[in-house]
Amino acid sequence: MSSSGDSGDSVLRVIVGPTGAGKTALAVRLAERFGATIIGADSRQIYSGFDIGTGKPSREERERVSHAGLDVAKPAERWSAAHWALHAERWIEDARASRQTPVIVGGTGFWVSALVAPLSPIPELDPVRRAALSDELDRMTPQAIRTWCESLDPAMSRKGGPVQWRRAIEVALLTGHRLSDIHASAPRSPTSHPRYLVLDPGDSLDTRISSRVDAMLDAGWEHEVRALMQTVPPSAIAWKACGYERLRRAVEVGEPTIGARDEIVTETRRYARRQRTWFRRQLAHGPVTRLDPRAADAWRRAQAWWQGANDE
Repeated sequence: MSSSGDSGDSVLRVIVGPTGAGKTALAVRLAERFGATIIGADSRQIYSGFDIGTGKPSREERERVSHAGLDVAKPAERWSAAHWALHAERWIEDARASRQTPVIVGGTGFWVSALVAPLSPIPELDPVRRAALSDELDRMTPQAIRTWCESLDPAMSRKGGPVQWRRAIEVALLTGHRLSDIHASAPRSPTSHPRYLVLDPGDSLDTRISSRVDAMLDAGWEHEVRALMQTVPPSAIAWKACGYERLRRAVEVGEPTIGARDEIVTETRRYARRQRTWFRRQLAHGPVTRLDPRAADAWRRAQAWWQGANDE
């Protein structure tokens, strides 16, 4: 294990990994130990009311340590990676002004990338044409969206997930330029020096995801969905979070929750695989430590990572 010094405020600690890997629990423990504010990098936890199925930190966890980036958007709002990154920069400044260490925690890798090395600005999209295109995309499956994205912007089809694919389609059709070309058109100099901790429990992840979905259902996820259906239209982007749309459809037709459970588990596992691929290939501008949270020395290694030691 090699050691690297901490450059003060220029070092940005980032904890990432697939859904169900245990990021929240470890981040809360580290934040308590070292006096930190957790800044969420999760494209679904930003939405108010969508709590159980997005795996938001519990009330008890939020009371133990300071959090930012949760419940900051209405369910119908669309946040781009660049938009989130602008807010994250402010949350980082606020944390440091409060003498807290900011730590970015989440599974939306494209957002983390946008924060570390800001994206080139995207031309303004015509709102009327974008709304019509959005309606069409809402009727498509994630795989169909990816296939369309692949034909318009192959490089973007290999990154992120449905949100990024949709964005690439919008930009290609409404501006005549590929989003990947726009991002590559200007140098992406890092604005901070990230230090990454990638959590991944290996072959136990599928089982963990299955247990997590069961725990969410036991915690009242269906009741949450029923309540959201009273105020949130089906077209709201927040419904795209893993499992929410499937559970809403089950409620609409009176299908027993158990009928949707297996499909939600399968959908979540697919999402986790995409996240794994992203975190294997796309992390840049800083050292990466990979950690199995099941390991006997996981807590010791997590603390060492925080303090500047690095395996890789």
